[in-house]
Amino acid sequence: MEPIRSIAYFSMEVALEPGMPTYSGGLGVLAGDTLRSAADLQVPMVAVTLLHRQGYFRQQLDAGGRQLEQPENWRPDQFLRETPERARLTLEGRNVEIRAWRYDVKGLSGFVVPVYLLDSDLEENSAGDRTLTDHLYGKDSHYRLCQEAILGIGGVRMLRASGYQQIERFHMNEGHSSLLTLELLDEQARLAGRTSIEHEDIEPVRRTCVFTTHTPVASGHDRFPKDLVLRVLGRREVYDMEDVFCCEGELNMTYLALNLSHYVNGVAKKHRETSQLMFAAYNIDSITNGVHLATWTCPSIQALLDRRIAGWREDNFSLRYALNIPAEEILDAHQQAKSELLERVLEMTGVRMDPQVFTIGFARRATSYKRPDLLIHDLEKLRSVESAGPFQVIYAGKAHPADQPGRQLIQRIFQAINDLKGEIEIVYLPNYDIELGRLITAGVDVWLNTPRAPMEASGTSGMKAAVNGVPSLSVLDGWWLEGCIEGITGWSIGDPAGSGSDAAAAASLYSTLQNKVVPLFYGQPQRFLEIRLHCIALNGAFFHTQRMLQQYVVKAYYE
Repeated sequence: MEPIRSIAYFSMEVALEPGMPTYSGGLGVLAGDTLRSAADLQVPMVAVTLLHRQGYFRQQLDAGGRQLEQPENWRPDQFLRETPERARLTLEGRNVEIRAWRYDVKGLSGFVVPVYLLDSDLEENSAGDRTLTDHLYGKDSHYRLCQEAILGIGGVRMLRASGYQQIERFHMNEGHSSLLTLELLDEQARLAGRTSIEHEDIEPVRRTCVFTTHTPVASGHDRFPKDLVLRVLGRREVYDMEDVFCCEGELNMTYLALNLSHYVNGVAKKHRETSQLMFAAYNIDSITNGVHLATWTCPSIQALLDRRIAGWREDNFSLRYALNIPAEEILDAHQQAKSELLERVLEMTGVRMDPQVFTIGFARRATSYKRPDLLIHDLEKLRSVESAGPFQVIYAGKAHPADQPGRQLIQRIFQAINDLKGEIEIVYLPNYDIELGRLITAGVDVWLNTPRAPMEASGTSGMKAAVNGVPSLSVLDGWWLEGCIEGITGWSIGDPAGSGSDAAAAASLYSTLQNKVVPLFYGQPQRFLEIRLHCIALNGAFFHTQRMLQQYVVKAYYE
């Protein structure tokens, strides 16, 4: 008999283990961190996602930086246990059977948050239907709609089949799972003795649903033509109840979630403002993202915190006492992390980087609005930064297979690597994942982030760097608007209003590096160590999923 779970958390991707490629990036990593903190705090939660048998993709890069994608095959039975329950939904008039694999997220006290990963690879299904849960963000709109129906509709049915009858809140982590509202509407109709939903079913469903929107980028909001929805789901409601299901003639998964949620939030204060402008008819709140500190703090920093701040894992806010840590101890811990990172660089690229040289890290999804090429915008000006002291750069990041501009950005960085050979050491590490992310965020000397404002909803990589004592050098957007104390926790790039050209932002970046950051690293090492401690004490002590989840509990789950 399962303990009562009153909160169901739905996410298309969840990062649970390095060996499970069930995530593509920040959204999935956030989901995994959220569940780990739920287990730590004993929040009565159950989670639903898809199995993704072939993952997102394994990235290979040739000598010119051309990205090659390979399936990321893995064995679910090495990490998960299959559950006996089955669920069924109808797609294009066919019955599609679903099973679930369970992963238990265990908290500090042993409390468990179960995660159900849905899988359509069953003999009862047609060959095409068996592959519907294989690829994360793969193929075409038809494939994506089928996947999202399995996640939302199939996910609710699997929870019911697994004995979760007393769920009070359904939390949609982005709009991919918002078809769960259709299943909840159907449940309301059945309770009323009807076979079709009506507008009176909406309010009871709305009271149970919570929606977190994560992106101001248009491509992040899934939309499907009504004729495709009718063909796949066989539901006339997309025509008969357009005010609920549709926007501008399409099934819009974001608007469906907005229409049927009693609480909606963006993932940073600035993102709330941006989302409120995008969705003016809805009330948008903000809960700034965080990271699971025990997951993202490197071993050497963990050992230091264990010695100096007892109980920091149980009470993340206690990291504010990090200012009492002797500076030489944070330096020793950081140099251990840096050595581990540079050993991995040597192993992956054959390049031997100097552990005494100032090291810049940039590891994000390779896409245009994140501007991974801003650092190499003007190579002559980049070269001039070395007048303040030598530096080296570590890049990583995947481009979505369909994102041609993103793929070209990687090639542009490789061209710059060749152009600067023998002058500035730059490497690009392939197949960025959780494990590599842990090494880079802990091992570099400054974390670079260059989004085109206001396109960064939140961002969490800089938070991971902060808890490891690594300051950020970033555009004032997303979480960094809240976390930046100039010269104390890091440095800002460009116009605070987010206006200005890429050339102007690059000029600001070069100037800040040359006149502030690099001279401080070499000329005032004690002051740089103080900044490291402030990163932990100010940003590490606040930007964590323990605080974030407590805000969800108060604002969204049990308000």
